[in-house]
Amino acid sequence: MKRINNPKFVITILLLSLFVSCKNKTEESQITENKSDKTTYSEEDLYRPNFHFTPKKGWMNDPNGMFYKDGFYHLYFQHYPNGNTWGPMHWGHAISTDMVTWKEMPIAIYPDEKGYIFSGSSVVDVNNSSGFSKNGIAPIIAMFTYHDMDGEKAGKLNYQSQAIAYSLDEGQTFTKYSENPVIKNLGIKDFRDPKMFWDSIHKKWLMVLAAGQKIMFYSSLNLKDWKLESDFGDGIGGHGGVWECPDLFPMKVQGTDEVKWVLLVSINPGGPNGGSATQYFIGDFDGKKFTIDASFENDLNKSEYKSIWIDYGKDNYAGVTWSNIPDSDGRKLFVGWMSNWDYANVVPTERWRSSMTVARQIELQKENASYRLLFQPVKELTKYKSTKYKKEDIAIKALTKIIDSDAIDLSSVEIQFKISDLKNSGFTFKLTNKQDDTLAFGYNTSDKNFFVDRRKSGKTAFSEKFADRISVAKRTSTNVNISGTIILDKTSIELFFDNGETVMTEIFFPNSPFDKLSIEPKDQEFILDNIEIHKLNIN
Repeated sequence: MKRINNPKFVITILLLSLFVSCKNKTEESQITENKSDKTTYSEEDLYRPNFHFTPKKGWMNDPNGMFYKDGFYHLYFQHYPNGNTWGPMHWGHAISTDMVTWKEMPIAIYPDEKGYIFSGSSVVDVNNSSGFSKNGIAPIIAMFTYHDMDGEKAGKLNYQSQAIAYSLDEGQTFTKYSENPVIKNLGIKDFRDPKMFWDSIHKKWLMVLAAGQKIMFYSSLNLKDWKLESDFGDGIGGHGGVWECPDLFPMKVQGTDEVKWVLLVSINPGGPNGGSATQYFIGDFDGKKFTIDASFENDLNKSEYKSIWIDYGKDNYAGVTWSNIPDSDGRKLFVGWMSNWDYANVVPTERWRSSMTVARQIELQKENASYRLLFQPVKELTKYKSTKYKKEDIAIKALTKIIDSDAIDLSSVEIQFKISDLKNSGFTFKLTNKQDDTLAFGYNTSDKNFFVDRRKSGKTAFSEKFADRISVAKRTSTNVNISGTIILDKTSIELFFDNGETVMTEIFFPNSPFDKLSIEPKDQEFILDNIEIHKLNIN
């Protein structure tokens, strides 16, 4: 970890660490008391994730303003601290040295007379383009959407505008710019979620903004004055709902020097399995205009949904990437909100609501003229691996137990598996508990679909849309082998099939912890080449 130049920030972190440690011990003792009856579990016990970021209390949705600086990954998030459903939006704040364990910080940006603080982004203004620097400190510039609730209720169209704020204390506190808004709304409903970044190719600040069902592209030299360059979206991709939370960045195609631009666009509703989801586009950008690649557009036209999605599960939305990642690292790092607007306000937790996905690395693959994004959990997760369970060449003729909680606590594990010759069979993994709750997931060879089935996973009645269907994802890889990485954390499963070419993320709420993992064939027996399970020791 790099040396931190701000002593005040270090002292704050140390004091906060002491506070959190004492508070955690108190909460742990309360949980132990709740366990006196072995069949009774507290909400914290059952549903508080072990390592996915969750606020200590209150509501959370979109990740915002993420940047890296001086050894810390900063995560801001849409937050209502005074209730467990959506309310007046603040920017909550958390920090991490590895994107796995998080420390919640004080709220960074509060709503004011101009409105709620909706989603946005942050950059490190290394060269002081903005002029906000003092005493040689590079300012952190946050850009967000002001949401005027009174204006919305009055039926106005211009109730959203874009504003900036700056921080000179490593992103702990922000001062709002006196001449906000920096981009006024001239009458566009749903005009929000600015994602800005330094374009090192075209040597200027760029920003993408959602406007109804389009994405607008802006440029700036000083982060205060913004020029509209172009827009994108008419007749392209999914339009089943409002476009939100865009992101734009260049990437090299794996193993080549070819550079393509990636545009992420979240949409609600209109996802492939209902509700919220995030689509993406691959193309070229000349500093002003984004043009979709012809082969990628052809793939879109062939798609059942006229979209290609970053995640085919129901619970990965509004995700964006970190800014200011050092060139020495070079990764494109992503995190999303692990919920869905179909039911986010009513999931069965009371003290808090919502978590973030595990942080993920994005790569760009080209195969047979088709471009695809690959997502994998960040490598930092591997340092938490401990107990290892491994089996090879298992004949799967009927329902076969792989492991139970006597060997490894399944509430916090990484699982990797490979099947090399599935032929005409499919497979179903099943997570079960003593209450007969079941979370099923796997692959059907007949229709070439991966699936997640949470219809019998425990508590589902809180929303008719939570378990109204089996989520499916068409397999796009042509590899004869099927491999996968599975991340489990109490109430969530993240499935990365075929090296992350197909991803499915879903949450669930069992009546007691899942304590057994089994697998069964569909239609024909097969050999499970290998399966490796690691306990993740994250507190």
